[in-house]
Amino acid sequence: MHPAPHDPLDAFERLVEEAVEEIPEPFMSALDDVALIVEERSRDRSLYGLYEGHPLTTGTIPSGAIPPRITIYMHPMVDHFRHPDELRYQVRVTVLHELGHHLGLDEDRLDELGYA
Repeated sequence: MHPAPHDPLDAFERLVEEAVEEIPEPFMSALDDVALIVEERSRDRSLYGLYEGHPLTTGTIPSGAIPPRITIYMHPMVDHFRHPDELRYQVRVTVLHELGHHLGLDEDRLDELGYA
């Protein structure tokens, strides 16, 4: 019998898990109430990740609001970054970028930090 074929989505999800595990405290705790989702692709085919929700800097989540969520998209990242080290790096940057939005950072500040 041949082993089951390698599942690219599983491998990508492991890269996202590794990126999350490397997040230091107190930032790791900021993810406690955030759903982290991995999807194969978004409607906007150039999107690597998306943060949806109310950043921590806005205070309590309004009643009835959707809980915060971060979605990381496998494509186009695996299409743009063929080398495993480059892909691993981009996944990490994307996870930190979206976490930055949850922490209330805007695009300019994320760019300054190297997470744009």
